[in-house]
Amino acid sequence: MRALISVSDKTGIVDLAKALHALGVGLISTGGTAKLLAEQGLPVTEVAEVTGFPEMLDGRVKTLHPKVHGGLLARRDTPEHMAALKAHNIDTIDLLIVNLYPFEATVAKAGCTLADAIENIDIGGPAMVRSAAKNWKDVGIVTDASQYADVIVELKSNGKLSDKLRFALSVAAFNRISQYDGAISNYLSSVNFEAEKLSEDYVPERAQFSGQFNEQYVKVQDLRYGENSHQQAAWYRDLAPAAGSLATGVQLQGKELSYNNIADADAAWECVKSFETTACVIVKHANPCGVAVGATALEAYSKAFQTDPTSAFGGIIAFNRPVDKAAAEAVSKQFVEVLMAPDFSAEALEVFKSKVNVRLMKIALPANYGDVRNALETKRVGSGLLLQSADNHELALTDMKIVTVKQPTHEELHDLLFAWKVAKFVKSNAIVFCKNGMTMGVGAGQMSRLDSARIASIKAEAAKLSLQHTVVASDAFFPFRDGLDVVVDAGATCVAQPGGSMRDQEVIDAANERGVAMVFTGVRHFRH
Repeated sequence: MRALISVSDKTGIVDLAKALHALGVGLISTGGTAKLLAEQGLPVTEVAEVTGFPEMLDGRVKTLHPKVHGGLLARRDTPEHMAALKAHNIDTIDLLIVNLYPFEATVAKAGCTLADAIENIDIGGPAMVRSAAKNWKDVGIVTDASQYADVIVELKSNGKLSDKLRFALSVAAFNRISQYDGAISNYLSSVNFEAEKLSEDYVPERAQFSGQFNEQYVKVQDLRYGENSHQQAAWYRDLAPAAGSLATGVQLQGKELSYNNIADADAAWECVKSFETTACVIVKHANPCGVAVGATALEAYSKAFQTDPTSAFGGIIAFNRPVDKAAAEAVSKQFVEVLMAPDFSAEALEVFKSKVNVRLMKIALPANYGDVRNALETKRVGSGLLLQSADNHELALTDMKIVTVKQPTHEELHDLLFAWKVAKFVKSNAIVFCKNGMTMGVGAGQMSRLDSARIASIKAEAAKLSLQHTVVASDAFFPFRDGLDVVVDAGATCVAQPGGSMRDQEVIDAANERGVAMVFTGVRHFRH
């Protein structure tokens, strides 16, 4: 058996080569890899010796040769293929270990020149990978260090790789080539090429959205069904998911997650991550129905639950702090579909041990979790895709423009910031009443902002919560004074809205007339 090794990332390659040598596998390698293996005392044959042709063009041409590709592509069960190899003095290559030039890492660096990007486009590597992957019945193709252990285990056990492993390696190899080519396409089609600036140190300007958008995902799991039982579905994650995102979570117990569970869980998790202090978010049908901050997880949950106990039934609950026994005991008293947190105490896990259907998700949060967000958002439309930068805007107190005679109090300003965070995660039209770090009424997803305001008031009344002296956040401007009048009639004394309407002055005058404070945020948070 012969193995050809040509890797850019040499992590673990020496140990792999030593293991292969110990199993009697002959080693062939290229340039820097061959030098490294030789320095480790391993017997290695350079590719140039195999091909009888020296590496040339600064290493651009070294493996693009019939003695390499013939050894990879020849079918061992086809006599004509084997006769051709014999006639041309070509030996078979049974194992190929290749990882590609670091194109993705190169273009991710600030100040990457076009020349550097182009130089890190691998040619020979992908060609060999495709050859070996196509001939998977006879050749094992290893494209990632994570595969090394499985290869050695099978070789030690059986003296060869199983059909199952070789096919899996082939699929992984074609996936890697697809990812690699997609990254190159994304980069090159985003370059705003300026010939007059072309030089070795030319750093091109790049469009935010490339001319062709290639995105790759890895399947996490098949789902029992989609949004409805007659639809099929699966869950995929990014190749490199953001730290602290839903896709990085681990399910500790409970039934299999459903399509709707995952969609709602993402809404709850992204919302709770927006708070720096201890917070709890309860989501039902993609909308927060209760959000609160507190000194403890229990306090935050208790306040969030009060907002809308009816909607909280069968909801998704997220904490941005570990769940302890006290919080777990409180949550366990209601019907919950999914409970998410950065961690659970042993006592908290014990509380849910008997509730085998409750899905517990542990999602580790990085230290700077508030700053870790998806950069892009996508929405599928008929035969197309909408792509936009994610709504990661964070409002600061200094961003608020007070436009009324009455000034908000210190407490009201902080409640407005809280309400504004929540409103960003409520479906438009969104109206959110808050007080003391707690949602008091939420109106979501209505065609009229007036109806959202009325629904928020109705829900607060049903939950026996007073809206007197509350603050209100509206995700978009009030086009007329009637929406403002509804929230003030309900008891609000301070309102935050983006501003920007033709009738802003009319609404400001109405706020002054009603004796309430109002601030403009200058930013809208539509969420459809």
